[in-house]
Amino acid sequence: MTKKKESKGELFKTIIIAGAIALGFRSFLFEPFNIPSGSMVPTLLVGDYLFVSKYSYGYSRYSFPLGILPFGGRIAEDVPERGDVVVFRQPTDVSISFIKRVVGLPGDRIQVKNGILHINGEQVKRTYLGNTKARNASSVIDFKVYEELLPNGTKHYIQERSDNDSFDNTVEFTVLEDHYFMMGDNRDNSRDSRTSSVGMVPAENLIGKAQILFYSHDGSARIWEFWKWPFAIRYGRLGDTII
Repeated sequence: MTKKKESKGELFKTIIIAGAIALGFRSFLFEPFNIPSGSMVPTLLVGDYLFVSKYSYGYSRYSFPLGILPFGGRIAEDVPERGDVVVFRQPTDVSISFIKRVVGLPGDRIQVKNGILHINGEQVKRTYLGNTKARNASSVIDFKVYEELLPNGTKHYIQERSDNDSFDNTVEFTVLEDHYFMMGDNRDNSRDSRTSSVGMVPAENLIGKAQILFYSHDGSARIWEFWKWPFAIRYGRLGDTII
């Protein structure tokens, strides 16, 4: 009887230690995140799974599960660079996490004119690469793909349906102190800092920097269709770094 109690006690202890290690890894090092929408296409696709480095920008209350630690600001803070792909808590609803690209730093003036990003009055260079197509429930949509070159030399891909869509002409925003201006790479299908539902993102709301893809699937296999799983995996994306 005593041995059974000791055995149960050891099992419980092992579970507690394993849980603490997993919680610490997730809170201080890397947190997994999946892509549920197309707002970061072509960089990130629906069905991508990635690791977010929690230490890249230091730690805030949102670095921890449910934001349970009641402190303000950031500890061991480092600042994002323009062009970083960042996971953050939505300012208007901190229960929701978003992933977008940093295009505006504190003090920057950001504006979109005829679909082209302008930073501090200067047009950001974009180079046309070609067309791509995406299918929704009822039609096929044509997109133009560009390489965008930010002022710090960071290059990444974006796509545009047109240069006259909802947020292709904006007012000029001045980024607040300790805030960042975020935009999706799928410029005509992204709820980001151009909208009042998101707005500029406080530094405190940053969770971490998107670093590497560890899994990706195209959605063609349902959870119970295990025989289809091998054919749904996008093998070419596994292990890709995120830029």
